[in-house]
Amino acid sequence: MTDQYTHGHHESVLRSHSWRTAQNSCAYLLSSLSPNMHILDVGCGPGTITADLTKFVPFGHVTGIERSAEDVLQKAREDAGAQGINNITYAIGDVLSLNFPDDSFDVVHAHQVLQHVSDPILALREMARVAKPGGIVAVRDTDFSAMTWYPESEGMSLWHTTHRQVARSNGGEPDAGRRLLSWALQAGLKRDQITASASTWCYSTSDEVHWWGSSWSERVLSSSFAASALERGFATQEILDNMSHAWKSWGSQPDAWFALLHGELLCKV
Repeated sequence: MTDQYTHGHHESVLRSHSWRTAQNSCAYLLSSLSPNMHILDVGCGPGTITADLTKFVPFGHVTGIERSAEDVLQKAREDAGAQGINNITYAIGDVLSLNFPDDSFDVVHAHQVLQHVSDPILALREMARVAKPGGIVAVRDTDFSAMTWYPESEGMSLWHTTHRQVARSNGGEPDAGRRLLSWALQAGLKRDQITASASTWCYSTSDEVHWWGSSWSERVLSSSFAASALERGFATQEILDNMSHAWKSWGSQPDAWFALLHGELLCKV
């Protein structure tokens, strides 16, 4: 099966993903970094995490790769240039067939990537292959079934079910967070060299829930998710409109709260 990125690169998706930083998305990794390291950031998207990682390796280098979105990478290059970052490179690349020699990087990192690929075990093998001996493979993925929110609504629950259906029809596994350790062991990584952990994102302030609700309200209608849901019969346009309204309504509630659980692995190669 050829995997397809469920979210796509619509502006609403990139706007949401640009909120991500090294601190809020890979805090579990940061204490393992040292100034001279070379890092590969797989599935870098708009590059905000990638650019942030350069601060932790000022005498090293960070390479960000994205499978096909050259326009997104070009914007990431421009943003890095505007910040005066000169130890960074962006390129097209596929985690299932990394175009780098063995033992190339001190750290190979992927945030919210393995949930979208059809063969996460092969992806982890490739990440381990290009990591230097003694290097680190670091992965973090959300777990959609573990998401929880309040107030509940029929539209939000329907979105949750439909999103998982679409993700699996695209070749991915939306409940990746709980599976990371199992995938790593199947990829041949050693259990005594793996540190498994979890962390959360939680949106609870009025500004946070308004931003999160508005983002998903737009993404439900405009991102690749919508096209896939319609094409494969998981939703009608009326259902998508109802989901979008449910997200917008949720984001306006004074008691709105949303939490996302993430699984995390640090694997020493």
